[in-house]
Amino acid sequence: MTTRLIDPALAPGWPGAPIETAPSAPTDRPADLSATRPAPASARISTAPGDQTTAPDLAPTAQQRAWRRARAASRRRWPLGLIASLAILSVVLTAAFFPHWLSQVDPTATDLMAVNRPPSWAHPAGTDYLGRDVFARIVYGARHSLLIGLGATAISALIGVVLGVLAGISKPWVDTAVSRFVDILAAFPGILLALVVIALIGPGLVNLIVALGVSHIPSYARVVRAQTGQVVRSDYVEQARTLGWGRFGLTWRHVLPNALGVVPVLATIGLGGAIVGAAALSFIGMGPQPPTPEWGAILAESRNYLRQAWWTGVLPGVALTATVIASTVVGRTWQASSERRTP
Repeated sequence: MTTRLIDPALAPGWPGAPIETAPSAPTDRPADLSATRPAPASARISTAPGDQTTAPDLAPTAQQRAWRRARAASRRRWPLGLIASLAILSVVLTAAFFPHWLSQVDPTATDLMAVNRPPSWAHPAGTDYLGRDVFARIVYGARHSLLIGLGATAISALIGVVLGVLAGISKPWVDTAVSRFVDILAAFPGILLALVVIALIGPGLVNLIVALGVSHIPSYARVVRAQTGQVVRSDYVEQARTLGWGRFGLTWRHVLPNALGVVPVLATIGLGGAIVGAAALSFIGMGPQPPTPEWGAILAESRNYLRQAWWTGVLPGVALTATVIASTVVGRTWQASSERRTP
């Protein structure tokens, strides 16, 4: 009987014996060759000592995400319409205070040899029926139109604030008297009330400002009265009254700062209406008299020549419309922003 010696290292179950594996099941799918493809150069990572090359990180960093959020918030805060409106108002203010920066031509100089010329390099907006440069008259007319609008807005805001605060902090009979007076003014349309005032004091630049200012008093007085009544009934005003504050001190220290916050917004919105009212009254001869350049007066002079020279009336009308729209957009945006901040 022959005895066969078995190497213990090869015997199953002994330490160090090879591990037997079951054969893999056959498959009909082709072998995956992607593992053998070389990685792109941008994604290779070198393992050599001292090589600090790493794979690029395509995900945005925290700084990039913060920048994108800030840019999106800026777009919401400064929409394109508001930016365009501010640009238009900047040009109008430049034309009103520094007209010689935009035009070196005398707006009242006539040239009968260049009557109703179309827009050209020498005359960007053409000439009118007397040969005057239309662009120069638009630029210099911005001063009078803006002056009338700002003056009328200032008068209406000042008188409206006084009447509104007086009605809000006074006794009931004073409130009733002031409210009835404001109602009488509001019963007349603005233009009609301005015409009545001009009929009493006469036409002219200053009289036009006063007439438009009087016609816009009710819009300020009513809003300020409502704001003042709300502030007077607030808790902190009641506490100040119990501490011994007088009526004048309460009005100056607590009521006015909180009740007048809406006045600048109303003034910005009302500026466009005042400019339109000034142009309307100047159109019928109640404003500055010729040859003073003013947008309403320019429109009135050009209405008989629109078939022969359309630019004499269309371009001043575009300037007037753009200014009014820009003022209204800025005022409405300011109003919406203040309403969002109000708790």
